[in-house]
Amino acid sequence: MTLNLNSLDRRRFLRGTGVALALPLFESTQPALALGSVDTAPPKRLACFYFPDGVPMPLAEDPAYADWSWFPHGAGKEFSFTKCTEPFEPLRKDLTVLSGFSHPAARRVHGHSNADQFLTAATTGSDGPYQNTISLDQVFAEHVGDQTRFSSLVMSTDGGTGTPRGTHTLSFNRNGRAIPAEHRPKRVFDMLFVKSDEDAARRLALSANALDDLLEDAKSLRLRLSSQDQSSLDEYLDSVREAELKVEKAKRWIHLPLPTVEVDHLNLDLTPDDPRLYLQTMFELIYLAFKTDSTRVATYQIGRENGVGISDHLARAVGLNLAHQLSHETKQPGGWKNFAIYCQFLNEEFARFAKKLKQTPEPARTGSMLDNTLLLFGSASSAFHLSRNYPIVLAGGKNMGFKHGQYLNFAGANPQGGAWDGGREPWQKEIAHEDQPLGNVFVTMLQQLGVPIDKFADSAAPVAQLL
Repeated sequence: MTLNLNSLDRRRFLRGTGVALALPLFESTQPALALGSVDTAPPKRLACFYFPDGVPMPLAEDPAYADWSWFPHGAGKEFSFTKCTEPFEPLRKDLTVLSGFSHPAARRVHGHSNADQFLTAATTGSDGPYQNTISLDQVFAEHVGDQTRFSSLVMSTDGGTGTPRGTHTLSFNRNGRAIPAEHRPKRVFDMLFVKSDEDAARRLALSANALDDLLEDAKSLRLRLSSQDQSSLDEYLDSVREAELKVEKAKRWIHLPLPTVEVDHLNLDLTPDDPRLYLQTMFELIYLAFKTDSTRVATYQIGRENGVGISDHLARAVGLNLAHQLSHETKQPGGWKNFAIYCQFLNEEFARFAKKLKQTPEPARTGSMLDNTLLLFGSASSAFHLSRNYPIVLAGGKNMGFKHGQYLNFAGANPQGGAWDGGREPWQKEIAHEDQPLGNVFVTMLQQLGVPIDKFADSAAPVAQLL
């Protein structure tokens, strides 16, 4: 086989018997990149992650406040993570925690109806006619989607679109129509690592040496790569093999039947490790999609609101019961701690993904994948499913101008919830401070991602403190 390195672009595939494997971007195949050409700079990427039902926010006088509140203590550069958020500590210089942001149009929406508008800021309401708008990720996908095999990767734990105000997807097109999310790791794997027939797919999924059919092509390519790129190719093939094994294990969990009533004995086959493995596999697939430049845009809705669907069983990963139930049991003994341990688990898996991006260098010494990737992680509710003060983490994007290592607290002196007035249900109560529009953060993100935009929904201005 004769290969022309100059024509070997980031859409190049290794090909074996009936299967194909997308390649990562190599420095050897991008001579202009090594010379610092602007036109071949590493791609900018965006990934958005959502978890439902808010976070633990005990009052300052509660003993649980010190260890188990989600928001850090302190502000600016002088802040400390709690036990709930300590998985973020190794990434301290690569992320910013935000408080005091929400979407104005959704502040009176019940927290069980919030995922629909997390990336859109639309007035979806709690009743009446339903209309959504384009989501943050799809604005960016319109800008870069024609440069990759997939314009965006849309994923969730529950799959499909769900229902209005009970969505299973974070992504909405220009007309506000929900984009179905994929929840089957095997389907995503097959999309990324092309199959031409069912027999080829079966071999790729079941063989202990599934990549062997591709190795002859890989050997020919390897001879034409630099020593650094040879190492990158070997690491990439190992990563694909590991992902392949995870996919096979994780799909067992997702196909387990759901109980019709909330009783444990109907789910005895569900092992505590399976939900964690499933999350790790979904994150790993996004990593490989970015690594191969198959897409530059991804969303993953970790769970749906209101405890309906298989995502409610993710709490089994830490030996607890239904995830949504934990958010309603905080006043019981150990309630704040249990809820925080579940949130800690979600934080761990997000941090694991971010650290993998950080540990993966880009070609031509242009930083790490994390430096060129912007990650948004959060929820559209806080304490007691209140549609205010969204818990938000923004990570990565240093090569886009983002400055991290800070806690930007716009929620006032006590973001843990002490500012409510009395009288009604917590989610109905008024807040003493006025949140900033989360659209301000979205505009900042889009501008630094290279999208020529001045406004997103009800945004007022970019957030200067992020840059």
